[in-house]
Amino acid sequence: MPSVEGVPARRAALQMLDLVLRRGRTLDSAAQATKGLPPADLGLAVAIAGEVVRRIPDLDSLIDSATRQRLPDDSKARMVLRIALAQKVGLGTPEHALVATALPLVDGGPRRLVHGVLGTLLRKGVPPIDAPHLPENVEQRWTAAWGDDVVAAARRQIAKRPPLDLAFADPRQAVSFATSQGGLALASQHVRLNDAGSVAELAGFGGGGWWVQDLAASLPARLIPAADGDVLDLCAAPGGKTMQMAAAGHRVTAVDQSESRLKRLRENLERTGLAARLVAADAVSWQPERQFDAVLLDAPCSATGTFRRHPEVLYRARPSIIRDSAELQARLLARAATWVQPGGVLIYSVCSLEPEEGEEIVGRLLQENKAFAIEPPNPGELPEFAAPSREGWVRILPGLLEKEGGLDGFFAARLVRRAS
Repeated sequence: MPSVEGVPARRAALQMLDLVLRRGRTLDSAAQATKGLPPADLGLAVAIAGEVVRRIPDLDSLIDSATRQRLPDDSKARMVLRIALAQKVGLGTPEHALVATALPLVDGGPRRLVHGVLGTLLRKGVPPIDAPHLPENVEQRWTAAWGDDVVAAARRQIAKRPPLDLAFADPRQAVSFATSQGGLALASQHVRLNDAGSVAELAGFGGGGWWVQDLAASLPARLIPAADGDVLDLCAAPGGKTMQMAAAGHRVTAVDQSESRLKRLRENLERTGLAARLVAADAVSWQPERQFDAVLLDAPCSATGTFRRHPEVLYRARPSIIRDSAELQARLLARAATWVQPGGVLIYSVCSLEPEEGEEIVGRLLQENKAFAIEPPNPGELPEFAAPSREGWVRILPGLLEKEGGLDGFFAARLVRRAS
């Protein structure tokens, strides 16, 4: 592979990593900021950047083993070496291509250094990194909260690209799709696919019978009582839970402060033929005209539970971010509680693996608002793998369904408002 063919994609990956690691952007937004690349090169750049972020601590250990003096964390030489080594361990790129596409990235800079370090490591043999270490502060937090086995499972999972989960409005269609497409049904109205390719090219996309939604993210809406009712979905976009509840026959009011995200939800509702009332508003200040049978608050959070799909969250979710998120979550949950009619239910969920954003938020509400009590899932409401804790809430941790591809980390709790 001539070097000129691969350099633009690697240069774009270098730019993306700068945006992610130095400026706190997501990989998706960093990819959108990359201009002028053909789709194939952009896809390669995204794949390379993703493999780097999944393995940074271990890539850095390799680099440090081959240098007399430690390279600065934010140096271009270190980042170029990360890019080259990540391709070797994550994408299986031939070694000659690694060298040929790495050196032009440091023209006018430490070219000899990069060439020497890369040559040394390739001659020694780059070991597989099948269970890369997480950032040190994340491993410390999660070890304290969940134990060594969960951290070990998270290491194994971050190295693998997760499968694609689809949610279906019609359970019969889900069964038919799983049979015809070789999918795995791990819960009713959900199908898991491996190596799915382009979502828009999957069978049934145009017909609107399904939408993309991680299986763990489907659990909160499954806690809404089956009888049709008036349901408020707060912080609703991109709308997987809105569509779940609309498909179940509920009258859904979906609130989100992002106009662009609501536009995407509106497009998904049109594609699936489902209906909901959409409101562009900040739930911190918005006030509904009435109370609801059920309120679902999937609160803004650090999103550390999505690390399989978005490994950069482990670098963005600093303790200050987690603390600020928890403060906002407590405010939102206290407001949401006032919008539940007597006898109704309040569902609280976050795609976070931080207890400060899950268990502690619900515990705080229960202490401050005696009108609410935990209502554990009833038999059959949730898949068997989502067993409630002794407190009655549901916590999804790394390692669950690992052989089947794993799940996003999630927390969900159902609280019922006493009738009097």
